[in-house]
Parts: sequence; C-alpha cells; structure tokens
Amino acid sequence: MPTALLDNVERIKNCDKSGMIDFSVNAAHHYREAAKNAERIIVDYPKPSNIVVAGLGGSAIGGDLLKDWAKTQLAVPIEVSREYKLPAYANKKTLVFITSYSGDTEETLGSFLDALKRKCMIYCISSGGALLKYAKKLKLPYLQVPGGMPPRAALPYMLLPLLVYMEKAGLVKGVQEELKEAISLIEKISIDNGPEKAMVDNFAKGLAHNIGESTPTIYGFGYYRSVAQRFKQQFNENSKSAAKWEYFPELDHNEIVGWEGSGEQCKWYSIILIRDADEPVEIESRIEVTKQIMERRGLIMVDLEVQGKSPLAKMLSTIVVGDFTSVYLSVLRGEDPTPVKTITNLKNTLAQNGVRDKIIAELEKL
Repeated sequence: MPTALLDNVERIKNCDKSGMIDFSVNAAHHYREAAKNAERIIVDYPKPSNIVVAGLGGSAIGGDLLKDWAKTQLAVPIEVSREYKLPAYANKKTLVFITSYSGDTEETLGSFLDALKRKCMIYCISSGGALLKYAKKLKLPYLQVPGGMPPRAALPYMLLPLLVYMEKAGLVKGVQEELKEAISLIEKISIDNGPEKAMVDNFAKGLAHNIGESTPTIYGFGYYRSVAQRFKQQFNENSKSAAKWEYFPELDHNEIVGWEGSGEQCKWYSIILIRDADEPVEIESRIEVTKQIMERRGLIMVDLEVQGKSPLAKMLSTIVVGDFTSVYLSVLRGEDPTPVKTITNLKNTLAQNGVRDKIIAELEKL
C-alpha cells in the first residue's frame, strides 16, 4: 500500500466522514473532562466482598482495564461479566458496576435486573437510556456521562468513574497521580501520531501500513492483557477487520503451536507485540524466544514499545496508539471507521425476540 495514502490529510477526512480520529486527537481533553465528571462520585456503600463490572463491548473494556491495573493492590476479587445475569456468588455484599454507555444494552439491563433481585450494591454509569431512567426511579447511585459518542470512543468517560470510585472507596490508591502522567503523555502521543504527522515519523501510520491486508494479532502481558484486547476490538469496529488477541505466558502453551501447521496462511497475519522496557525478565525471554519461532514461520512481526512510567500512563497511552492505528487501517482499506452496520442490524433483528421488553416489564414492577 502506498505511503502517500496516509500522508494525505484530506483523504483521511474524506474516508473518516464522522471524525472518529478526532477522539484520538483530542484524547487528553476527553480524559480531563472524564476526570472532572467522575469527581462527582459519592461512595455510600461499605467495603464489598467482591466486585462485578457488568457491561458489553465498549462499555465493558473499562472493567478489564480496571481489573488488570488494580490486580497488584486490590484485596477483593473482581470480575467482568458480559452476560444477561450475574455470577452465582453475587449477593448483598457484592458491588456491581452496571456500565452501559447508551443505557439500553439488552444484556446489561438483564444484569441490572438480576443485581436488583439479589440486593447487590449497585452503581450505574451511563449517558441515559433505560438504565439511567430506572436508576433514578429506584433512587440508586449513578453517574451520568456525556452522550452522543460511539461507545468505543467513550472509553475515558466509562473507565475513569470505575477508577475514581475505587480510590474514593479506599480500595486502591495512586489513581490521581498516575492519571496526571497519563494525560500529559497522551497529549504527546496524540501529536506524534496525528493526521498531520508524516508516516516516516508517525508510528501508528507505519503500523497500519505494515498490517496492510493482513489480520492483526495483538500479544500483551500483565496489565497489557486488556490493552491487547482493546486493540483487537478497535480493529474489529473501526477497521472492519478480523483480529485476534492473546497474552503471555498463556499463549506459549497453545497459540504458538497453532502456527506450526498454518503454512502459507501465516503470511496473512501480522503480530503486534506490546513491549515494555521494564518487562520482567521471565516475560522478556519468553517474548524473544517466541519471536524467533514465529519469524521463521514468515509472520509479519512488529514491536510496539510503550511509553511512560506508571502503569496507568503506559496502558492508556498505548491504547491511544491503537485507536489511531485502527482508523488509519480503515483509511487504507477504504472503510468509514464509525458505522457498525452489522451490530446495528443484529440489534434490530434481536429486538423482535421480545427479551428486552420482558426485562423492562420486570423493571417497571420494582
């Protein structure tokens, strides 16, 4: 694919008709606004025995990021639930974050109803819809976030309330300090990877160019596990591309064998390795040996070196690089990154089964 395609700012604008890339360009601003909005959170619940983040898609990935970021200091179990019902253990001692950007996600409303029946400690995060309506009606604590964005672009507004709540509740610490570094670093990342920056000096453009027509596969480790997951989701929705994600050391016990018999298929995959100068020696050695094995299979291999000092700054700034890359890949493939027609069609078809109506009818009775 010719380099000139991504160095043509007008072409990017013409392909990206709804301005998805603007959310990456202005990511630091959105994180600042999200932090201000999250300061309105009031914690009234006692310390939970366990935590569940209930949501789907762009409204759920914040839970995965929270879980990975907090795992070295959080003393209670946390799980991300992407189902119509909560895990069996959920009870009155469970803190349940009900996260739905639209407020109308069918599965999340099902979890909301389930949490109410089990008398869980519920905190709702949404821009509106049925979730906010019933949170207000039932006098449940909630945080309303700005509307009008694609859910995947609203990550700052869906993630930061989780982090801020946890810190205010005394369950974690260090959020404010790490967030300050993250926002400063994101500003730099957004300039370095913006549309005006030429490919020769623009990592995200170069990465999209290297991926080309291949299927991107992202490998993370540690708290980059969910970062790799976010990359995959952005390639799906923005680039309209099949994608995969895995993480070390697990992938060395299964994924790596899958390339043995792939033969010519290997040429149609690209591997993006999230790397950190501070990665543990046991992980570094695994990645290096894995790279050697996979390079012999003919796979396209790219190292993505993270920036920053604190875990949150590293995670969020790397996510912004992935967001830019997914938009640039959509431009290279001639796709408008914003519409998700297949998801829209799926939801419209599923609406005919009456499940959501039944959930709403039960909520009305409460």
